[in-house]
Amino acid sequence: MKRYLLILILLVLVPVAYSAVIYWLGDRRENWQSADRSSAGLLPKASDHAPALIRVFAARTVRWRGIFAVHTWIVVKERGATRYSRYDYTAWGEPIRIDGFLADGRWFGAVPETVVSLDGEAAEPLIPKIRSVIENYRFKAYGDYSAWPGPNSNTFIQAILHAVPELNAVLPPTAIGKDFPYHGEWYGVTASRTGVFASLGGYLGLTIGWIEGIELNLFGGVVGLDIRRPALKLPGIGRLGLPLAQ
Repeated sequence: MKRYLLILILLVLVPVAYSAVIYWLGDRRENWQSADRSSAGLLPKASDHAPALIRVFAARTVRWRGIFAVHTWIVVKERGATRYSRYDYTAWGEPIRIDGFLADGRWFGAVPETVVSLDGEAAEPLIPKIRSVIENYRFKAYGDYSAWPGPNSNTFIQAILHAVPELNAVLPPTAIGKDFPYHGEWYGVTASRTGVFASLGGYLGLTIGWIEGIELNLFGGVVGLDIRRPALKLPGIGRLGLPLAQ
């Protein structure tokens, strides 16, 4: 038992320490007010892309919190629309921010990765469902945002994934807050409906599912294994293996 506990501790501490070193030696400590928020070039020009489109992006969050966590957001565009709609959940102002940033913009210097990518007929019927979740999101008043354990930006996106299981998606292991119990439940089926989860207020939890893989939540950090798209899930680092988006 002591050996397994030691291994588990190392699987948490070593990746976080590595992420901290990358933070201190890299350029993620730049002034957030002057950080680059330009397009990362992940989306075509909206007016040139006729089909419907859904994207979920994730990027390292601002300052030292980026050692541990990413910020996620969602972008949608109906068929024939000439502009994208971007939705973030933030700690300032009204939590749900609409088109506050470029659709595929860098998150205060951090280049986003694609978590969900759907186009055309696969995306079109899901967009009204996504907009309905956003319009009826329960934590949308001033003061509702909580960086840890949630509700935060990742709780917001996870609520969308749960309400729209057709997305068949899972957020990165660094999406701290995704395991916050949005509906107050401490157990249930996973967002993809391919497994089950148990959660103690987002602080501790276990998820097992075909889409989600195996995830052990330890105070927001995730240690786990993705079998479907082989990867090791580690706190601080994220995925080591195949990327999330197909």
